[in-house]
Amino acid sequence: MSANTPGHSRRGLKKTHKATIAGVAALGAAALTLSLVPGNGSTETEPQALSGTQKVAWSYNANSTQAKALAASLNEQQTALGLKAQQEAKAKANLAAQAKAAAAAKAAKAKSAAQAKAAAKAKAAAKAKAAAAKRAAEKAAANRSVTRTPVFANNLDGWIREALFIMDKHDIPGSYAGIHRNIIRESSGNPRAINNWDINAINGIPSKGLLQVIQPTFERYHVKGTKFDLYDPVANIVAACNYAADRYGSMDNVNSAY
Repeated sequence: MSANTPGHSRRGLKKTHKATIAGVAALGAAALTLSLVPGNGSTETEPQALSGTQKVAWSYNANSTQAKALAASLNEQQTALGLKAQQEAKAKANLAAQAKAAAAAKAAKAKSAAQAKAAAKAKAAAKAKAAAAKRAAEKAAANRSVTRTPVFANNLDGWIREALFIMDKHDIPGSYAGIHRNIIRESSGNPRAINNWDINAINGIPSKGLLQVIQPTFERYHVKGTKFDLYDPVANIVAACNYAADRYGSMDNVNSAY
């Protein structure tokens, strides 16, 4: 193609370079081909009709200022995109970690609440079981007590035997023979007997009952579980034997007025 062909333009190039464009252009009915030819100081453009798809090659100088600037710009964009991707990934990881920590905290709280509820339930059950066991033991003890308590006759023999039964529970010594012997000597077996002539009577505190006990002595040596009545035969015997144990070691050791 001549440089003097009409329709062409010419201008001088300040740099030496050569470029060939590579690509695929589908421009319909017409396409424009651009060729830059260094060395003769001119450019030429010429329209051409292209049919279908035509490949165009582009060669350039990688050391040119424009190429370097383009490469630097691309590198900067890639770096920025990489940093943004890293930040987004880090933020996503942080959110996931926070969600996981929140879920773990919620699970731990629920577990702690469940354990506390189970412990309270177990404690209540244990308390109820202990109370039931205590009631059962008390009931059994009461039943044994009722079962083991004999029925005593309402006479001198029965009074002595009942007194011995009570004395055994309180570790008060004495025997049937020793008690019976002293009762016969002191009152002849009369629970309402009263001495109105000895020194105690003169002092206003006469001896009374089966074993002739004065009121102050009865009050001091009275045993819980018996009637607080000096004339009650069982209470009289037990209090007298308690006094005799304290002063003589046992009613069995008493053979005269005491």
